[in-house]
Amino acid sequence: MFHDDIRYLLTMDKLWKTRKPPVPLDLSQLHNAGEGSSNGVYALKDQRPWSIQECVHVFRESVGSLSQDYKSSGYLTWDKDDKPAMDFVTATANIRASIFSIEQKSKFDVKSMAGNIIPAIATTNAIIAGQIVLEGMKILREDWSKCTMSILQRRPTNRRKLIVPSPLEKPRESCYACADRPEVTVTLNTETMTVGGFEERVLKKHLGMVAPDVEIEDGKGTIILSSEEGETTQNNDKSLSHFGVSNHTRLKCDDFLQEYELVVNILHSTKLSESRENPVEFTVSGSAAPAPAPAPAPVPTASATETSKTLSEVSSSNSLTLGRETERRSKLKTMMILLSYSLFLL
Repeated sequence: MFHDDIRYLLTMDKLWKTRKPPVPLDLSQLHNAGEGSSNGVYALKDQRPWSIQECVHVFRESVGSLSQDYKSSGYLTWDKDDKPAMDFVTATANIRASIFSIEQKSKFDVKSMAGNIIPAIATTNAIIAGQIVLEGMKILREDWSKCTMSILQRRPTNRRKLIVPSPLEKPRESCYACADRPEVTVTLNTETMTVGGFEERVLKKHLGMVAPDVEIEDGKGTIILSSEEGETTQNNDKSLSHFGVSNHTRLKCDDFLQEYELVVNILHSTKLSESRENPVEFTVSGSAAPAPAPAPAPVPTASATETSKTLSEVSSSNSLTLGRETERRSKLKTMMILLSYSLFLL
């Protein structure tokens, strides 16, 4: 919450272009800071913001007290007049505020805010949460036909409905988020596009990845980009063609932080745009590009027995393909439902 979560947020470069980035705090470095007698720590500090050392010390003491309460009773309840609970909230909020360069508040200010919290009983969040649970029950029952995407209106409709259901949209075959195995085609100049440029402008800015790893599907497992700091920094200024990336090369991109995998099919092109004012560096389409057709092989003559055997194999292959297609469509439908929930929350 104070260190690892902040380091993850710092990987999202776009968030900090127009605002001051947060500074991770390692509590182990402040282990002995602010320690002393309880009277010295707690005296006259309710009316003033605490220092970061005091916050860390109070945080440790309040966590210890709350842990003992939980062990003895088996549960914890919130009460603004409960000293360990109030100390924990004040210390935690002020440490986070310090990390994000936000003005800190005294314990007295925090207590006045906490006392005015209204429970979310009939708010938008509660309504949306209830709808998600109802749709989740349909998924657990595998009742796919009844799954809907519900829209919460600002005002009741003419039929006096506040929540309006709508059928789920069918997945698009060209969508690299809906596909069973997401693939996308990127057209670019492999001789001028560098690995660093491919990471920043294509993977992060256009495809929304945070910390991608890129491996060439060449049977050798060649890694040209790693999310581990400093592991492939020397590759950033090298072109994609330097690593053998050319027309119809397949790149396996994995974003561990988002648990997202994507296969990028590369199409090499030296002329993407004739305009000098608005040059196009790359284009992205949500489907795999067709590979070049192989040269037709000579058709040998076959006996009646061989022909019958071949037809039998083709029939079995078609049945297997149909089964896989049915399974793929089922997975696509499930992914679309989950995607609708994500959009629903936004």
